[in-house]
Amino acid sequence: MKKISFLSALTVLISPAFAEETIKPVTEPMIVEQNESVVVDDVAKQFEQPKYEKYSNPKTRFPHGLQLGIGVSPTSGLNGFVGYNNKNFDSFWWKRFGVRFDFATYSPIKNKLNREINDTIGNDGIKIDDNLRINNANINAKHFGALVDFYPFGNTWFLGGLRLSGGYMTGNLDLGADIQGTKKIGQIEFELGGQKYVYDGDVMQGKASVNWKYNGPYLGTGFDLGIFRGFKLYFDAGVVFTSGHARFDLYVPLDGLKDATTGLPVAGDAALESIYETAKAKALKEAQDEMDKIDYYPIVKLGFMYRF
Repeated sequence: MKKISFLSALTVLISPAFAEETIKPVTEPMIVEQNESVVVDDVAKQFEQPKYEKYSNPKTRFPHGLQLGIGVSPTSGLNGFVGYNNKNFDSFWWKRFGVRFDFATYSPIKNKLNREINDTIGNDGIKIDDNLRINNANINAKHFGALVDFYPFGNTWFLGGLRLSGGYMTGNLDLGADIQGTKKIGQIEFELGGQKYVYDGDVMQGKASVNWKYNGPYLGTGFDLGIFRGFKLYFDAGVVFTSGHARFDLYVPLDGLKDATTGLPVAGDAALESIYETAKAKALKEAQDEMDKIDYYPIVKLGFMYRF
């Protein structure tokens, strides 16, 4: 029998264990490397699609919220505006605020409007007394304004269209008319500032005008009523608080004008002309005092708008 040394026998016994230990270090690192690879891939995927894109709302991007409007205003003429209000913002406040640049003018339609006014007045005009009437009335106006709108109910269905508006406006209103005297009963007689006057002829032509230049803070309310898609009906009502008041002017021709008491012609008589100018100034002051009590100019608008 062949003899085996103790050392050789010990080597044979423990060699399988060494073999197993030799395999484990080879296979286990491979598994770890695979797991690490998976983790790295997951991290890379997160960077491929940033979180801010995942939660962004495309309807909050321009031109969503851009709004255009056109309508009419009885106190300013054809009205238009351009502004911005986006109800899709996630912010509680941003969805409730909007801005507008507002403008209006009678210029494109004043001739047609004035014809309509005078057709309504008719050939007989508006009667002041038996001999005096107002004819040939005309109107012209415009305004410009910058407004901030606040929608207290945000985008809550029907109430979401209700708004409060504030800002600054400037504009003017011009009114004019002819004062016509026609001899029908006796002489053409009228009173001005406490003085009585008469005309020799059968017809007298005078003029009255009102000019109101205003500017100041605006405060009002209104609503946007949805019709379909982005089309809406809009309404605004408010006032401009202004320190500028309407100015009244009156023109009465002196040719043919006589003082009713003396029967003397006013034109060419320095004393009578002075009395006439004093009476006219008194009449204008009385009218101006009434106009100075009005410290606000009304703004009313109705029309259609489109919000992108």
